[in-house]
Amino acid sequence: MGSTIRQSDADFIKQMQGYGLTTAHILYCLPDHPSLLQTFVWQEYDLAPKFPALNKFLTFWRTTLEGPLHSVRVAHARLIRPAELRLASGEYLLQ
Repeated sequence: MGSTIRQSDADFIKQMQGYGLTTAHILYCLPDHPSLLQTFVWQEYDLAPKFPALNKFLTFWRTTLEGPLHSVRVAHARLIRPAELRLASGEYLLQ
């Protein structure tokens, strides 16, 4: 359980540094059957719009794995962002 707490702390620190949760839906051709597509979902904290972690992973894929990439769809969300402010219409005092 200690490693889970440390990982969550590291993820929170990344979010405070501007990282957001990035999900990539990757379609690739099967090496033995190039006309068939397989799907792979990759998810990591990354920096938009350049996505250095995703690009590093895709470079690894192209240079190391046999299944050639067909397409990559990317979704990105900053989980920590400035709060939305709105004016209150009244004031309540609790005593």
